Amino acid sequence: MVYHEQMCFPQQIVLNPNLIMRSKLRTWTIVTLTVIFFYGCRSEASRTEILLEQQKPNVLFIAVDDLRPELNFYGKSHIISPNLDKLAGESLVFDRAYCQVPVCGASRASLLTGLRPTRNRFLGYATRVSEDAPGALTLPQHFKDHGYHTISNGKIFHHRDDMAEESWSEKPWHPNEGGTNWRDYVLEENIKISAQSERGNGPSYEIADVPDEAYFDGKTAAKTIKDLKRLSQQDKPFFLAAGFLKPHLPFNAPKKYWDQYDEETIELATNDYRPKNAPDAAMHNWGELRNYTDIPRNARLTDEKARRLVHGYYACVSYTDAQIGKVLQALENLDLADNTIVILWGDHGWNLREHGLWCKHANFETALRTPLMIKAPEIKGGKRTVALTEFVDIYPSLCELAALPVPHHVEGVSFVPLMSNPNQSWKSETISKYYDGFSIKNDRYRYTEWSDSTGQVYARMLYDHAQDSLENINIAEYSENEQIISQMRRKLLDVYAEEF
Repeated sequence: MVYHEQMCFPQQIVLNPNLIMRSKLRTWTIVTLTVIFFYGCRSEASRTEILLEQQKPNVLFIAVDDLRPELNFYGKSHIISPNLDKLAGESLVFDRAYCQVPVCGASRASLLTGLRPTRNRFLGYATRVSEDAPGALTLPQHFKDHGYHTISNGKIFHHRDDMAEESWSEKPWHPNEGGTNWRDYVLEENIKISAQSERGNGPSYEIADVPDEAYFDGKTAAKTIKDLKRLSQQDKPFFLAAGFLKPHLPFNAPKKYWDQYDEETIELATNDYRPKNAPDAAMHNWGELRNYTDIPRNARLTDEKARRLVHGYYACVSYTDAQIGKVLQALENLDLADNTIVILWGDHGWNLREHGLWCKHANFETALRTPLMIKAPEIKGGKRTVALTEFVDIYPSLCELAALPVPHHVEGVSFVPLMSNPNQSWKSETISKYYDGFSIKNDRYRYTEWSDSTGQVYARMLYDHAQDSLENINIAEYSENEQIISQMRRKLLDVYAEEF
């Protein structure tokens, strides 16, 4: 399938043949005067065109891998995130934003195309847009086609070569370009363990007394700042994407960020158990974490180990916060901030022992809810909204802010009106999916059902967030909730009619 922009064509104009001869002289006169005017004003028109290009807003597109909304500006005061807090104070912060898929590759593919996942599209971490939606007009490609210089640093698409030629003005850059240390270790013993491990990784965390640029995200920040300096000297607007890897596993960060937290005071999840009545389909063995050499293959973790991992996650959040702060400061120093849209998003949520789970790969709120904030020129920031928002909404929103047409294939809705009035009535639900599990969230409930290729439902969950915000009791099989499920399922069918 090939996706195109919506195009509008003027109606055909039919001329009266009796008027053609009488209009010839008038036509030649107009043509002659037009040619004289054009050549006389060509240089002025060129200057005007350049000015209009300069007035287009730039876009700084910041992606953070595995970042859950456990941040200071989301009310979690134990997290040290001063730079994200500052940006939040200048932005619209979304308190209820949700990814389409709780795994990185598929989530990014959906966001960057504006397309929802289906039963056979955008499934796993290694998703490629070029395979699942060939011909799709990606978000950076759309900006590139409208005169923007587009750059990809770090992790934006899951695969650097996915839609690369179409999307980017320059070859996508990664901090491990040409290297073999793909898991970003610094200590030699961990690099060696990783290289020799049957699991493909070394330890699940690393504490090294090194400068920020020793790890990948420090390098990504430095490259992005270098690009900002270069882009500030050109006439074309830019779409600069910076993808930061932490807090993705392994939890490796310079020692100074570990030192910001006292491990003994870190609180573990209070619901470290399977939700009551939860089906097997909802659970997993957190294989992503078990791929690290210091994690047991099947056993649960001790509290001591769990606390060390949470400590590492927090350290990585603060480390990435510092790198993003450097980029935002450079934007200010180069006088680019006033004409640059800044959007920051985490590609999905993450479990830190909630429900006895680690990592993502689940249809619980902890894996689906994400951080999202946006700052735009001429729009007052420092606002929050509880409006339900989905990642497919990002594509049309950036189009509207940049005055670009919205391609017809995009399935989201621009949330730009919320930037002026964050309290207005908005979407009644968001919809996410992970393999056979289709999940819908409305103002009060989250309903998830698993069905096979014939549409036969084999498991389901319902959580009442007004009574059970942590999703500890599945009430899907309580007879009094059948009407609620029926209503929510009808909404799912409106979106996924062909899937059932």
